[in-house]
Amino acid sequence: MARPPLAIGTAGRVRSYPTASGYRARCLYRDYDGVAREIERTGRSKAAAESNLRVAVRDRAHVDGGGAITSESRVAVLAEAWFQSLVDRSPSTMQAYRERLDRHILPVVGQLRIRELSVGLVDRHLTAIKTKHGTALAKQTRSVLSGICGLACRLDLMESNPCRDTARISTKPKRLPMSLDLLRARQLLAYLSYSDQAIERDLPDLVAFMLATGLRIGEVAALTWDCVDLDAAIVEVRGTVLRLSGQGLVIKPSPKSVVGARILELPDACVQLLRRRHSARPGAVVGGTASPVFPARSGGLRDPSNTNADLKQAFAFAGEAGLTSHSLRRTVASLIDDAGLTARAAADQLGHARPSITQDVYYGRKRRATGAAVELDQLFDRE
Repeated sequence: MARPPLAIGTAGRVRSYPTASGYRARCLYRDYDGVAREIERTGRSKAAAESNLRVAVRDRAHVDGGGAITSESRVAVLAEAWFQSLVDRSPSTMQAYRERLDRHILPVVGQLRIRELSVGLVDRHLTAIKTKHGTALAKQTRSVLSGICGLACRLDLMESNPCRDTARISTKPKRLPMSLDLLRARQLLAYLSYSDQAIERDLPDLVAFMLATGLRIGEVAALTWDCVDLDAAIVEVRGTVLRLSGQGLVIKPSPKSVVGARILELPDACVQLLRRRHSARPGAVVGGTASPVFPARSGGLRDPSNTNADLKQAFAFAGEAGLTSHSLRRTVASLIDDAGLTARAAADQLGHARPSITQDVYYGRKRRATGAAVELDQLFDRE
Protein backbone atom coordinates (compact mmCIF):
# COMPACT_ATOMS: atom_id res chain seq x y z
CA MET A 1 0.00 0.00 0.00
CA ALA A 2 1.32 3.42 -0.97
CA ARG A 3 2.56 5.72 1.77
CA PRO A 4 -0.01 8.47 2.51
CA PRO A 5 1.10 11.94 1.41
CA LEU A 6 2.14 14.60 3.87
CA ALA A 7 -0.59 16.92 5.03
CA ILE A 8 -0.54 20.36 3.43
CA GLY A 9 1.89 22.68 5.22
CA THR A 10 3.73 19.91 7.10
CA ALA A 11 7.23 18.46 6.94
CA GLY A 12 8.41 14.88 6.88
CA ARG A 13 11.20 13.12 8.76
CA VAL A 14 14.44 15.03 9.12
CA ARG A 15 17.55 13.32 7.69
CA SER A 16 21.03 14.56 8.63
CA TYR A 17 24.32 13.91 6.80
CA PRO A 18 27.92 14.84 7.69
CA THR A 19 29.71 17.18 5.28
CA ALA A 20 33.24 18.52 5.01
CA SER A 21 32.34 21.63 7.02
CA GLY A 22 29.72 20.23 9.38
CA TYR A 23 26.25 18.73 8.79
CA ARG A 24 23.41 19.04 6.29
CA ALA A 25 19.78 18.45 7.40
CA ARG A 26 17.05 17.69 4.86
CA CYS A 27 13.32 17.01 4.89
CA LEU A 28 10.37 17.01 2.54
CA TYR A 29 7.85 19.83 2.93
CA ARG A 30 4.47 19.76 1.21
CA ASP A 31 3.69 23.23 -0.05
CA TYR A 32 0.21 24.70 -0.30
CA ASP A 33 0.08 23.88 -3.99
CA GLY A 34 0.17 20.20 -3.04
CA VAL A 35 3.75 19.58 -4.25
CA ALA A 36 6.28 18.07 -1.83
CA ARG A 37 9.66 19.79 -2.11
CA GLU A 38 12.94 19.10 -0.36
CA ILE A 39 14.32 21.71 2.06
CA GLU A 40 17.84 21.60 3.40
CA ARG A 41 19.93 23.67 5.78
CA THR A 42 23.51 23.32 7.03
CA GLY A 43 25.26 23.90 10.36
CA ARG A 44 28.51 23.38 12.18
CA SER A 45 26.90 20.52 14.15
CA LYS A 46 24.05 18.12 13.59
CA ALA A 47 21.91 19.92 16.16
CA ALA A 48 22.62 23.30 14.55
CA ALA A 49 21.72 22.03 11.09
CA GLU A 50 18.43 20.54 12.31
CA SER A 51 17.63 23.71 14.26
CA ASN A 52 18.22 25.83 11.13
CA LEU A 53 15.99 23.46 9.17
CA ARG A 54 13.16 23.76 11.69
CA VAL A 55 13.31 27.56 11.40
CA ALA A 56 13.18 27.29 7.61
CA VAL A 57 10.13 25.02 7.80
CA ARG A 58 8.42 27.44 10.17
CA ASP A 59 9.09 30.45 7.96
CA ARG A 60 8.04 28.59 4.83
CA ALA A 61 4.72 27.67 6.43
CA HIS A 62 4.05 31.32 7.31
CA VAL A 63 4.77 32.47 3.75
CA ASP A 64 3.06 29.64 1.88
CA GLY A 65 -0.05 29.79 4.06
CA GLY A 66 -1.21 32.83 2.13
CA GLY A 67 0.63 33.98 -0.96
CA ALA A 68 1.16 30.52 -2.48
CA ILE A 69 -2.60 29.98 -2.83
CA THR A 70 -4.14 31.37 -5.99
CA SER A 71 -7.52 31.09 -7.68
CA GLU A 72 -6.04 28.20 -9.69
CA SER A 73 -5.18 26.24 -6.54
CA ARG A 74 -7.27 23.25 -5.57
CA VAL A 75 -10.05 23.64 -3.04
CA ALA A 76 -8.29 20.97 -0.96
CA VAL A 77 -5.28 23.28 -0.56
CA LEU A 78 -7.49 26.16 0.59
CA ALA A 79 -9.44 23.85 2.92
CA GLU A 80 -6.30 22.61 4.65
CA ALA A 81 -5.00 26.16 5.04
CA TRP A 82 -8.32 27.18 6.60
CA PHE A 83 -8.29 24.22 8.99
CA GLN A 84 -4.72 24.94 10.08
CA SER A 85 -5.67 28.56 10.79
CA LEU A 86 -8.33 27.65 13.33
CA VAL A 87 -7.51 28.63 16.90
CA ASP A 88 -9.37 28.56 20.21
CA ARG A 89 -11.73 25.81 19.06
CA SER A 90 -12.68 22.96 21.34
CA PRO A 91 -11.39 19.45 20.49
CA SER A 92 -14.93 18.29 19.68
CA THR A 93 -15.44 21.19 17.27
CA MET A 94 -12.13 20.49 15.53
CA GLN A 95 -13.07 16.83 15.23
CA ALA A 96 -16.47 17.70 13.74
CA TYR A 97 -14.86 20.09 11.21
CA ARG A 98 -12.28 17.45 10.27
CA GLU A 99 -15.01 14.87 9.68
CA ARG A 100 -16.97 17.24 7.44
CA LEU A 101 -13.84 17.99 5.44
CA ASP A 102 -12.79 14.36 5.03
CA ARG A 103 -16.25 12.90 4.42
CA HIS A 104 -18.35 15.52 2.66
CA ILE A 105 -16.16 18.28 1.21
CA LEU A 106 -12.75 17.08 0.03
CA PRO A 107 -14.01 13.88 -1.70
CA VAL A 108 -16.53 15.90 -3.75
CA VAL A 109 -15.12 19.39 -4.37
CA GLY A 110 -11.54 19.04 -3.14
CA GLN A 111 -10.02 18.75 -6.62
CA LEU A 112 -11.90 21.70 -8.09
CA ARG A 113 -10.13 24.98 -8.70
CA ILE A 114 -11.01 27.69 -6.20
CA ARG A 115 -12.36 29.85 -9.03
CA GLU A 116 -14.77 27.05 -9.95
CA LEU A 117 -16.68 27.27 -6.67
CA SER A 118 -19.98 28.89 -7.55
CA VAL A 119 -23.30 29.43 -5.81
CA GLY A 120 -24.99 26.82 -7.97
CA LEU A 121 -22.30 24.20 -7.40
CA VAL A 122 -22.26 24.70 -3.63
CA ASP A 123 -26.06 24.73 -3.49
CA ARG A 124 -26.34 21.43 -5.36
CA HIS A 125 -23.71 19.87 -3.12
CA LEU A 126 -25.51 20.96 0.07
CA THR A 127 -28.85 19.76 -1.31
CA ALA A 128 -27.36 16.33 -2.01
CA ILE A 129 -25.98 16.12 1.53
CA LYS A 130 -29.33 17.14 3.01
CA THR A 131 -31.13 14.48 0.97
CA LYS A 132 -28.68 11.71 1.81
CA HIS A 133 -27.53 12.57 5.33
CA GLY A 134 -30.08 14.97 6.80
CA THR A 135 -30.44 18.62 7.69
CA ALA A 136 -28.00 18.72 10.59
CA LEU A 137 -25.02 17.50 8.54
CA ALA A 138 -25.97 19.80 5.66
CA LYS A 139 -25.98 22.82 7.95
CA GLN A 140 -22.65 21.85 9.47
CA THR A 141 -21.11 21.27 6.03
CA ARG A 142 -22.35 24.67 4.92
CA SER A 143 -20.72 26.25 7.96
CA VAL A 144 -17.37 24.63 7.14
CA LEU A 145 -17.61 25.55 3.44
CA SER A 146 -18.48 29.11 4.40
CA GLY A 147 -15.36 29.32 6.54
CA ILE A 148 -13.22 28.01 3.68
CA CYS A 149 -14.72 30.45 1.19
CA GLY A 150 -14.39 33.25 3.75
CA LEU A 151 -10.63 32.64 3.78
CA ALA A 152 -10.63 32.79 -0.03
CA CYS A 153 -12.36 36.17 0.14
CA ARG A 154 -9.78 37.47 2.61
CA LEU A 155 -7.03 36.35 0.23
CA ASP A 156 -8.81 38.16 -2.65
CA LEU A 157 -9.39 34.87 -4.44
CA MET A 158 -13.18 35.34 -4.47
CA GLU A 159 -15.29 38.45 -4.79
CA SER A 160 -17.99 37.08 -2.47
CA ASN A 161 -18.74 34.02 -0.38
CA PRO A 162 -20.96 31.69 -2.48
CA CYS A 163 -22.36 30.01 0.63
CA ARG A 164 -24.26 33.18 1.54
CA ASP A 165 -26.50 32.97 -1.54
CA THR A 166 -27.32 29.26 -1.36
CA ALA A 167 -30.86 28.19 -0.51
CA ARG A 168 -31.78 28.26 3.14
CA ILE A 169 -31.53 24.86 4.77
CA SER A 170 -34.87 24.66 6.50
CA THR A 171 -35.37 22.55 9.57
CA LYS A 172 -38.44 21.03 11.12
CA PRO A 173 -40.23 23.32 13.56
CA LYS A 174 -38.55 23.00 16.91
CA ARG A 175 -40.56 21.53 19.72
CA LEU A 176 -41.33 23.85 22.57
CA PRO A 177 -38.95 23.39 25.50
CA MET A 178 -40.06 20.41 27.58
CA SER A 179 -39.70 20.48 31.34
CA LEU A 180 -41.28 18.79 34.33
CA ASP A 181 -43.25 20.40 37.07
CA LEU A 182 -42.45 19.56 40.69
CA LEU A 183 -44.96 16.69 40.91
CA ARG A 184 -43.81 14.99 37.70
CA ALA A 185 -40.17 15.37 38.72
CA ARG A 186 -40.87 13.64 42.04
CA GLN A 187 -42.80 10.89 40.26
CA LEU A 188 -39.89 10.35 37.88
CA LEU A 189 -37.42 10.00 40.74
CA ALA A 190 -39.76 7.57 42.50
CA TYR A 191 -40.10 5.40 39.40
CA LEU A 192 -36.35 5.25 38.81
CA SER A 193 -35.75 4.23 42.41
CA TYR A 194 -37.92 1.11 41.83
CA SER A 195 -36.57 0.22 38.38
CA ASP A 196 -34.04 -2.62 38.52
CA GLN A 197 -32.62 -1.66 35.13
CA ALA A 198 -32.25 2.01 36.12
CA ILE A 199 -30.58 1.03 39.39
CA GLU A 200 -28.19 -1.31 37.58
CA ARG A 201 -27.21 1.59 35.30
CA ASP A 202 -26.82 3.97 38.27
CA LEU A 203 -29.49 6.34 36.94
CA PRO A 204 -31.51 7.24 40.08
CA ASP A 205 -28.64 9.12 41.74
CA LEU A 206 -27.53 10.60 38.44
CA VAL A 207 -30.97 12.03 37.64
CA ALA A 208 -31.43 13.27 41.21
CA PHE A 209 -28.07 15.05 41.04
CA MET A 210 -28.91 16.64 37.68
CA LEU A 211 -32.24 17.88 39.04
CA ALA A 212 -30.45 19.26 42.09
CA THR A 213 -27.81 21.14 40.10
CA GLY A 214 -28.84 21.59 36.46
CA LEU A 215 -25.48 20.30 35.20
CA ARG A 216 -25.06 19.07 31.64
CA ILE A 217 -24.65 15.33 31.17
CA GLY A 218 -21.01 15.81 30.11
CA GLU A 219 -20.31 17.97 33.16
CA VAL A 220 -21.76 15.33 35.47
CA ALA A 221 -19.67 12.63 33.80
CA ALA A 222 -16.54 14.78 34.29
CA LEU A 223 -17.27 15.47 37.97
CA THR A 224 -14.59 14.00 40.22
CA TRP A 225 -14.41 13.82 43.99
CA ASP A 226 -11.77 16.53 44.19
CA CYS A 227 -14.42 18.95 42.85
CA VAL A 228 -16.74 18.26 45.80
CA ASP A 229 -16.72 19.89 49.25
CA LEU A 230 -19.44 18.20 51.27
CA ASP A 231 -18.80 20.23 54.43
CA ALA A 232 -19.28 23.50 52.54
CA ALA A 233 -22.08 21.92 50.44
CA ILE A 234 -20.61 23.10 47.13
CA VAL A 235 -19.48 21.54 43.87
CA GLU A 236 -17.05 23.01 41.36
CA VAL A 237 -17.75 22.47 37.66
CA ARG A 238 -14.37 22.25 35.93
CA GLY A 239 -14.83 20.39 32.67
CA THR A 240 -16.87 18.09 30.48
CA VAL A 241 -16.38 14.60 29.05
CA LEU A 242 -15.84 14.23 25.30
CA ARG A 243 -15.20 11.24 23.06
CA LEU A 244 -12.40 12.03 20.61
CA SER A 245 -11.25 9.90 17.71
CA GLY A 246 -8.13 7.96 18.58
CA GLN A 247 -8.28 9.02 22.24
CA GLY A 248 -11.56 7.70 23.59
CA LEU A 249 -13.22 9.43 26.53
CA VAL A 250 -11.33 12.44 27.84
CA ILE A 251 -12.11 15.30 30.20
CA LYS A 252 -11.97 18.64 28.44
CA PRO A 253 -10.59 20.97 31.15
CA SER A 254 -13.14 23.70 30.45
CA PRO A 255 -16.92 23.49 30.19
CA LYS A 256 -19.00 24.36 27.14
CA SER A 257 -19.24 28.14 27.63
CA VAL A 258 -16.99 30.84 29.06
CA VAL A 259 -19.12 30.98 32.22
CA GLY A 260 -19.40 27.18 32.37
CA ALA A 261 -16.68 26.95 35.02
CA ARG A 262 -18.69 27.69 38.14
CA ILE A 263 -19.16 26.83 41.80
CA LEU A 264 -22.68 25.80 42.83
CA GLU A 265 -24.34 25.36 46.19
CA LEU A 266 -25.81 21.94 46.80
CA PRO A 267 -29.24 21.26 48.32
CA ASP A 268 -29.15 19.33 51.58
CA ALA A 269 -30.69 16.25 49.96
CA CYS A 270 -27.98 16.30 47.31
CA VAL A 271 -25.25 16.50 49.96
CA GLN A 272 -26.75 13.44 51.66
CA LEU A 273 -26.85 11.65 48.32
CA LEU A 274 -23.14 12.33 47.76
CA ARG A 275 -22.25 11.30 51.30
CA ARG A 276 -24.03 8.00 50.75
CA ARG A 277 -22.19 7.43 47.46
CA HIS A 278 -18.87 8.30 49.05
CA SER A 279 -19.39 5.93 51.97
CA ALA A 280 -20.20 3.15 49.50
CA ARG A 281 -16.83 3.71 47.78
CA PRO A 282 -14.15 3.91 50.49
CA GLY A 283 -11.41 4.45 47.90
CA ALA A 284 -12.96 7.71 46.69
CA VAL A 285 -11.47 10.37 48.96
CA VAL A 286 -13.37 13.64 48.81
CA GLY A 287 -11.05 16.45 47.79
CA GLY A 288 -8.09 14.15 47.32
CA THR A 289 -8.55 12.04 44.19
CA ALA A 290 -9.70 12.41 40.61
CA SER A 291 -11.98 9.35 40.58
CA PRO A 292 -15.40 10.05 39.00
CA VAL A 293 -18.39 10.70 41.25
CA PHE A 294 -20.66 8.98 38.72
CA PRO A 295 -18.40 6.42 37.01
CA ALA A 296 -19.27 3.90 34.35
CA ARG A 297 -19.95 0.36 35.46
CA SER A 298 -16.36 -0.52 34.52
CA GLY A 299 -15.15 2.20 36.89
CA GLY A 300 -13.85 4.68 34.29
CA LEU A 301 -15.44 7.76 32.79
CA ARG A 302 -19.10 7.55 31.87
CA ASP A 303 -19.88 8.02 28.17
CA PRO A 304 -22.39 10.92 27.82
CA SER A 305 -23.82 9.50 24.59
CA ASN A 306 -24.44 6.05 26.05
CA THR A 307 -25.84 7.60 29.24
CA ASN A 308 -28.27 9.71 27.21
CA ALA A 309 -29.49 6.55 25.48
CA ASP A 310 -29.98 4.85 28.87
CA LEU A 311 -31.87 7.88 30.17
CA LYS A 312 -34.22 8.02 27.18
CA GLN A 313 -35.05 4.36 27.64
CA ALA A 314 -35.67 4.78 31.36
CA PHE A 315 -37.78 7.90 30.81
CA ALA A 316 -39.90 6.12 28.20
CA PHE A 317 -40.61 3.25 30.60
CA ALA A 318 -41.56 5.85 33.22
CA GLY A 319 -44.19 7.31 30.89
CA GLU A 320 -42.10 10.36 30.01
CA ALA A 321 -41.28 9.60 26.37
CA GLY A 322 -39.51 12.52 24.74
CA LEU A 323 -37.79 13.53 27.96
CA THR A 324 -34.00 13.97 27.63
CA SER A 325 -31.13 15.00 29.85
CA HIS A 326 -31.62 18.55 28.58
CA SER A 327 -35.21 18.36 29.81
CA LEU A 328 -33.82 17.97 33.32
CA ARG A 329 -31.86 21.20 32.87
CA ARG A 330 -35.00 22.89 31.60
CA THR A 331 -36.84 21.60 34.65
CA VAL A 332 -34.25 23.23 36.91
CA ALA A 333 -34.55 26.50 34.97
CA SER A 334 -38.35 26.43 35.17
CA LEU A 335 -38.36 25.71 38.91
CA ILE A 336 -36.00 28.63 39.44
CA ASP A 337 -38.33 30.79 37.37
CA ASP A 338 -41.37 29.62 39.35
CA ALA A 339 -39.58 30.53 42.56
CA GLY A 340 -39.36 34.14 41.38
CA LEU A 341 -35.58 34.17 40.92
CA THR A 342 -34.09 36.17 38.05
CA ALA A 343 -33.11 34.86 34.63
CA ARG A 344 -29.52 35.78 35.51
CA ALA A 345 -29.67 33.43 38.50
CA ALA A 346 -30.95 30.61 36.29
CA ALA A 347 -28.27 31.33 33.65
CA ASP A 348 -25.53 31.27 36.30
CA GLN A 349 -26.87 27.97 37.67
CA LEU A 350 -26.96 26.34 34.24
CA GLY A 351 -23.72 27.90 32.96
CA HIS A 352 -25.24 30.00 30.16
CA ALA A 353 -23.36 33.00 28.80
CA ARG A 354 -26.59 34.96 28.20
CA PRO A 355 -29.81 34.93 30.24
CA SER A 356 -31.75 35.21 26.98
CA ILE A 357 -30.72 31.65 26.12
CA THR A 358 -32.17 30.46 29.41
CA GLN A 359 -35.41 32.35 28.87
CA ASP A 360 -35.94 31.41 25.21
CA VAL A 361 -34.83 27.77 25.26
CA TYR A 362 -34.86 26.44 28.82
CA TYR A 363 -37.90 27.91 30.53
CA GLY A 364 -40.96 25.66 30.32
CA ARG A 365 -43.67 26.89 27.96
CA LYS A 366 -47.46 26.33 27.70
CA ARG A 367 -47.75 26.49 31.46
CA ARG A 368 -51.28 26.92 32.80
CA ALA A 369 -50.37 28.94 35.88
CA THR A 370 -49.03 32.07 34.17
CA GLY A 371 -50.55 34.43 36.73
CA ALA A 372 -52.42 36.29 34.00
CA ALA A 373 -55.91 35.03 34.98
CA VAL A 374 -56.00 37.12 38.16
CA GLU A 375 -55.05 40.27 36.28
CA LEU A 376 -57.42 39.67 33.37
CA ASP A 377 -60.29 39.01 35.73
CA GLN A 378 -60.29 42.70 36.55
CA LEU A 379 -61.64 43.45 33.08
CA PHE A 380 -65.04 42.12 33.99
CA ASP A 381 -67.64 43.90 36.07
CA ARG A 382 -69.12 42.21 39.14
CA GLU A 383 -72.81 42.68 39.91
